[in-house]
Formats: sequence, C-alpha cells, structure tokens
Amino acid sequence: MGFTVEQECPQCGAPVELGETDRLLRCAYCDVNNFLFADDYFRFILPHKVRGKGIIYVPYLRFKGSAFSCDSHGVRYRIVDITRLGVPFKRFPVSLGLRPQAMKMKFVKRDTEGLFLRCFSKISDLPARAERHSSVLDSGPVFHRAYIGEAMNLIYLPLYVEKETLFDGITNRPIAKLPKESDIFSSIIDRNPRWGLTFLATLCPRCGWNLEGEKDSVVLTCSNCETAWEAKRGSFVNVNLHTVAGGQPDNAYLPFWKMSVRAKGIKINSYADFMRATNQPKVIRKEWENQDMSFWSPAFKIRPKLFLYLSRRLTVGHADLDVRGKFPKKSLYPATLPLSEAIQGIKVTLAGCAISKKKVIPLLPDISFSIKSASLVYLPFGETVHEMVQPHTHVSINKKSLEFGRYL
Repeated sequence: MGFTVEQECPQCGAPVELGETDRLLRCAYCDVNNFLFADDYFRFILPHKVRGKGIIYVPYLRFKGSAFSCDSHGVRYRIVDITRLGVPFKRFPVSLGLRPQAMKMKFVKRDTEGLFLRCFSKISDLPARAERHSSVLDSGPVFHRAYIGEAMNLIYLPLYVEKETLFDGITNRPIAKLPKESDIFSSIIDRNPRWGLTFLATLCPRCGWNLEGEKDSVVLTCSNCETAWEAKRGSFVNVNLHTVAGGQPDNAYLPFWKMSVRAKGIKINSYADFMRATNQPKVIRKEWENQDMSFWSPAFKIRPKLFLYLSRRLTVGHADLDVRGKFPKKSLYPATLPLSEAIQGIKVTLAGCAISKKKVIPLLPDISFSIKSASLVYLPFGETVHEMVQPHTHVSINKKSLEFGRYL
C-alpha cells in the first residue's frame, strides 16, 4: 500500500498531494509542472503538533518492490513491502505500523527544524533481510538475487524528551524511560544535514518545449524535437529514443529498455552466442553472428511474473524488430521504471531465458555485464477488450495487470 505526501508548489506555494511514486508535481493553481529529484533517497517526516520542544527524528527504512531469486530450479519472485528501524536502539518502536498509510507525510526540507538521528542500516541491505524472513519458497543455494521496481525511502518518526522520558511526537504518549543526566543521542546525530528536493522545470533542455509525462514517469518526452529525458545529478540528461516501425494509427505505445551489453564469465558476444548459451530451439542465422546482444526490459512497473515474461520474450524474439519507426506523439504509456533498475534485471532475464536452468544459473555469480549502449524503445500494441497485443512478437499484456503495475 502506498502513502500520500503533502508538498507546496515551489512557484506559488499552493498545497499539492502526491503519491509515493509520484515524481511530477502538477500545480492546479498556477499550472506549473516540476519534476522532483533527490540525490540519493526521498526522505519523509510524519507530521506532529508538538510546540516548544526539541524534536528528534528517528529514521525508518522503507522498501517496496519485486524480489527475484535464482536457484538451480529456476527464477522465483515475490513482491516485498517492508519498513524497519534504522537505528540499533531498543527503546524506539520497531516499526511504524500503519502510520505512513494513515497520515499525510511531508518531504524533509533543508530548513526542517529538529535533530535527525543517523541511519546505521544500509538501505540496500533491507530487501535481503526481508527475503531471509520469507524464504520459504527457496530451495537449495541461491546464485543470484535482484530487486527491481523498488521504492527505497527513509521515513522519520518525530519524538521528544521530557523529564528523562521519551515521548511519541504524534500521540504525546511516553515510549521509554531514559538514563538520568545523560545525552544518549548526541553521538548518533546527523550533523548539519542538508537534504532536500531539487525542483526541475519540465522544459526540454534542447528546444525549450514543455516536457510530457504522467505523475509517476521517470522519463519525460518532448513531442516537439522528439527527444526523451531522465533526471540525473540534479538535471535532465538525454535518453536515446527509438520507436518500432509498423504501428497502426490506433495503436498504443509501451516503453521498453533495450540494453546492448558486453559479457564476462560467459560467451555472449553476439545474439547468436546468446541463442547458443541459452539453448534456444531456433535455427541460428548467419547475420546473428555479427549482431550485438541486447537485453530487453519493460520500462514500466508490473508484477514480477509479467516482468520476467516480457523481458524473456523480447530478449529472445527482438531480432526482427525495426526500431526506425516514426516517434508517436500520442498514446504513449508512461516510463515508470528507470534504466538503473532495468540493468539489475539482466541476469534474471538470462536465467529466465535459459532452457537448461542447471547449466546457466550456477554460473551467475561469475557472470557480469557492462552496458555498451541503452535506449528507450516504444513498441506499438493493438488493443482488444482485455489485452494489449504486440503484432510483431505476439506478446500480450492484460490491461488490468498494466493498471495494477501503476500502484507497485
């Protein structure tokens, strides 16, 4: 379950409500759009009404996404949603419970008053910890794990101290007694944190036209100069953009990441090498020997089973796709999965494509991939009553599954 965040418009100060995965702030009052960017993680605080007391903010790590594990039997997956205390201090509440879902949170600002305790746990270790507590599906050694489509955030709980007692800053109820005449928090305070948000004006860096996207888009497009842009290091950077030719006027276009790779630990220097390594039941064409190997991934969030299905089908069957089509100016499905997370799924896709799992999956710890080039490719999909169908590869996606993916 996601949560709601309140944020003021940086242009006019009007209140705007955002979802957990929203990145595009649209102000209904001044009609200005801004893209939200943070250097590492988004940080949120739970609201409090304490006045005249020094607030202490305690960090909790939040992870939500798809967890994949590869063992000798194949690829297993599950959706993980977990929040855990980030400080090794037993007097603090172990979990936030339902508070993030029940209350409207706010982003941490550079001028937020209060003391922030340092987060000792690594946010990257949280998914593995969740997996260890729910590993009933794993059988035998796990050769590779990946976490894709995740939302990794820090949520801060407000507390305060009065008369050697630690109080909850939301309910004003006592939590624990503290040792007398000792400042036990002074050594674990984050000194002078300067966290905050960067608001990027959604204007095309190339031509100045308005960039387009949905509220949860991580890539914005410009229909004027036909370019795509992704936020990195506080600014927009260009994304290679292509469209598969052959679409019909009434087609919808779904985004996919195409990643040309260089492999180590396994011989995959070409598309033909990939077909041999995964033992695909296809006759290898001569031209495939000189064709770079590219892995494909959905550029949108979707259930892990469908993520693996789409990645596998397009990686195996992309050879005949012509990516020189005309850029569609409408019916674009939003790109909600960044390239960095799609890259994490390459080994999972390789394991899913292998016909003989026991030959390929044990090699995964010694295999590595480097990205030679990457591009965002829009594929045309025809619509039926219940499904979206890609005419070239015959890949189909249930419409309800696409809709559900917007809430992952």
